[in-house]
Parts: sequence; C-alpha cells; structure tokens
Amino acid sequence: MPDVQALVNDFVFKLKRRKIEGSQASARQTAELLRSVVSSQRVPYTNQAAALIEAVKVVGEQLISANPVELAVGNIVRRVLHIIREEDLSSTAALMEGLNLSGASDDDNDKEEREDGPPLSAAAVAAAARSTLRAPSLHTLLEDIPESAVAPHPSSSGGESEGKSKSAEKSLKSRKLKHDVIEAINELIRDIDTCHEQISEQAVEHIHHNEVILTLGRSRTVMEFLCAAKEKKRSFRVFVAEGAPRYQGHALAKELVAKGIQTTVITDSAVFAMISRVNMVIVGAHAVMANGGVIAPVGLNMVALAAQRHAVPFVVIAGSHKLCPLYPHNPEVLLNELKSPAELLDFGQFSDCMDFGTCGGLPLLHVVNPAFDYVPPKLVSLFITDTGGHNPSYMYRLIADYYSADDLVVQRRQVSGR
Repeated sequence: MPDVQALVNDFVFKLKRRKIEGSQASARQTAELLRSVVSSQRVPYTNQAAALIEAVKVVGEQLISANPVELAVGNIVRRVLHIIREEDLSSTAALMEGLNLSGASDDDNDKEEREDGPPLSAAAVAAAARSTLRAPSLHTLLEDIPESAVAPHPSSSGGESEGKSKSAEKSLKSRKLKHDVIEAINELIRDIDTCHEQISEQAVEHIHHNEVILTLGRSRTVMEFLCAAKEKKRSFRVFVAEGAPRYQGHALAKELVAKGIQTTVITDSAVFAMISRVNMVIVGAHAVMANGGVIAPVGLNMVALAAQRHAVPFVVIAGSHKLCPLYPHNPEVLLNELKSPAELLDFGQFSDCMDFGTCGGLPLLHVVNPAFDYVPPKLVSLFITDTGGHNPSYMYRLIADYYSADDLVVQRRQVSGR
C-alpha cells in the first residue's frame, strides 16, 4: 500500500509535530485515514475480519505512539476495530440465518430421501457438534465437517439441491465485509462532524432564564452550547476565566459578545471568589476516562474544587469520540504534556537566572507549563454527550457500547517487546 503508507507517514509527522490541534480534528482525520487503510487492504477469502483488524492495529500503533496525549486518536482506532468485529458478527449471523432458512425449506421435500439415505457417521456428528459450539465465524461454519455430512443424497431433486448449494457458496463469496466496514466508518465520521449540533440541541434543557454560568478557556463545544441556548431566547450571563497562559478565554468572550450574550472576563485566580455567584459551571474536556474522570485543560481541577466547595453543579460537555475506554492509572495513558516555557516567559526575560548553580550543575530556575489537569469523577455532576446526559457512574457502561474488550490495549505487542 504505497499510497496509504504515504498518508500514514504524513499523518504521523503531523501528530509528532503537534500540527493538528483539537480532539475533533484529530478524531476525524484518524477515521478518514483508517477508512483509506480498510479500502486499500487486500483481504483473503477466509478470515477477512482478522486481516482487517491486523492492518488497522499496525497503523493504530504508529498513530498512538506519535502523540500519546491525544487520546482521541486511540479512541477512533479502537472504534474502528470494534466496527470490524461487529460487522463480521452481523454478517455471520445473517449468513447462518439464511442457511437455516434454506435448510428448513428443504426439510419437507427431502424428508423421505434422508430417511432412506445412509445415516451420518459418528465422526460427522462430532464434527458438526464442535462447529455448533464454537464462536460464530465463517471459518468455523463449514470446517471439520466431512463431505458425507453435507453432500446431498442421490434423489430426484439432486439437481435442485446442487443448485442451492452453489448459490449458498456464491453468497459466501459475495460477502462484502469491507463495504460494510467502510459504510460504518462513514457513519462514524458523520457523528464526529455533527456532535456539536447534537449536544447543542440539549442546551435549552440545562440553561434557564437569569442564570449565571462560569467556564474556563475556550471550547468550541461550550461556545456552541451557550449560543444554542441564546437562540432559544434564554437570557443568562457568562463568567469566562481567561485560561492562562494561552488566554483562550479572551477569544471565547469575544465570540459570546458577538452573539449578544452578557459576558464577564475574570482571572483564573478569581474563580474561587466568584463561584458563589454562579448557578452552574459548564466546561469542555480533552478526554473522558472509563472511570468517569476527566482530562481537561489546566486549571479546571481548581474550578471543580471551588464548585464542590460551594455546591455548584459541575457539568462536562464532550462528544462521544472523547470517551476513552482506558483508566487514568493505565501505563499507556499519558495524562499530561509540558508546553513551551515561552508561553509563560518572554525570551531572555530571566536569562540571568538560567545560569547553572553549584549544586549538581543544574539551573537554579525551572519553568513548568503543563497542558492538562485531571478531574476525578467525584467532582463531576453531569456529563452531556451527543447521546444525552449521563452520570459519571454510567460512563463505563456507555463506553462499553463503543469498544470491544479485545481492543482496549492496541499497543500490547509494542509494550511487551520493550
């Protein structure tokens, strides 16, 4: 796959250089890349699902290792793996149902001929029993069954039975797993594109008249959520913490004012002083973990603690592509990332403090600029996703609908080889 490999290398380069910002953009481009991988993959006649899973895992390992902090990439890789497994099971179930219906239609016509024919051997019966007890797959439907167990007996309707067997064989060959998987990935891409609209439709249910809402930094999901409530004739005020050191709260304040929403900008250090005037805290998230914890922009843990102290609801808004099936204590989860000190200090501002000290030859001044906070589930009041509102204790069940237990650790081979 030379063309696809070039796409993979280009996307890996962008992830390593942090050229792609935002979980939605990362999730969408990951889904599009994996769609290309599935489309160009040559699958054998048997074990098609296994071949697709292996191809997606190989590419997924490269993408996840390129930027471990962007958990949305790993989420989409696992979603695609789950899609392949689900489509394989549904196709197998449909095939088995078709074979059962075909066999049932022949029972009445061939009953007398089967009674007159030779009985099945013990080996054939045992092989058929083993095939029945196995997990459903195309490989186990017809294997280990001798020809005497499935071959039609000579009869007047032998030509008709032979024709039906050939048609069943053609139906096996015409099974289009790749087509079904690609259609499901297209549906996933549409869900990623429309997650903001589906979340915004719920704004009128949570924001009421004359409420005061606090948020921190800038989140596109939060911005559209608030604007949707304004369009529904809700009158409310918003306190925006500036979100130092990148000060993305300033950009959010300008967007809200342009929409006609009363907005007040406060410093991050003033959150605890202003939280008593707030009716609700609405924030975005970088990722939602399996235990209901949240990886969010730095400073939100402080906001969550202040909200808990004053009994203010702390609401987290996130699309389903941000639901991560891993736990924060998982060794593969990188909870934080250190940004450039240039966001905190101007170049050369503390150059005289960067001299190496006499103790161990280390500099006397260190500049630490973390990007994320971890908010434990006990501080979260409600999650609002594109599927509705959920309590933190329900997140593990919601995540179980999107991922398969066999795909939770995509980097297993890479980790074991270290």
